[in-house]
Amino acid sequence: MKKRSPSILFIAIFMFAFAIHGYADPVTEGTAKTKNNQETVTVKESVEEGFKKNFPNIKFDAINPTDIKGIYEVVVGTKIGYFAPETGYLIVGEIRDKSGANLTANRRNEIIASKAKSLPLDKAIKIGSGPSTVIEFTDPDCPFCRKASTFLNQKTDATRYIFFVPLPNHPDAENKARFVFCATDRAKAYEEAMTGKLDDKKYETCKKPEVEGLLKAHKGLANKMGISSTPFFIANGKAIPGADIPKLEEALKQDGK
Repeated sequence: MKKRSPSILFIAIFMFAFAIHGYADPVTEGTAKTKNNQETVTVKESVEEGFKKNFPNIKFDAINPTDIKGIYEVVVGTKIGYFAPETGYLIVGEIRDKSGANLTANRRNEIIASKAKSLPLDKAIKIGSGPSTVIEFTDPDCPFCRKASTFLNQKTDATRYIFFVPLPNHPDAENKARFVFCATDRAKAYEEAMTGKLDDKKYETCKKPEVEGLLKAHKGLANKMGISSTPFFIANGKAIPGADIPKLEEALKQDGK
């Protein structure tokens, strides 16, 4: 699975905020009273207020409890950190269980899958009309993307919505995406790109304003979703990073339910 250079913005914001504000005031688990002692707030509200007080520069989407006592998940977009209100520590890293499963990555994939519901599918390349839904983030020059595309081409029971994420290490990927956008039959042009028929073919680079706008939209949507590697799929609501054919096969068995 090919990756872009990883963004350190989230970590930098966390570390910068932590460096400025230092240790947080402890937030005791359980219910907490407001200053006038007239009403109580829930643990979650108390934790959120403690986080806001000590890390005001971090605008979170949600703070949720985890299975680890005293540790709370902080969600910013599709990025995840962990907050320990008792000590004020903000933890940036991954949590794994004793079996080795990456719980942070799994949770991140759940968040991405939930955000996929708001994607403007009318901007995607649409292939097929089956009951299963597969949203693809792909690069036409990525060998793993091509492998997955070959598998999905055999599935007549799926509707595919394809967004291009041309990677910097594939200099011709953007031109191939433009070629597909310019084509009258985009599904056919996509197939040509993904099967390598454009690799040694002389084709005119399309730079129509609407095509440039669509390419920019595709890349922007991938960035908003927190997707920086290809391929990445949301198959019947399940996020699947990489060309994981067994997981794709399993997700497609759900028949869109």
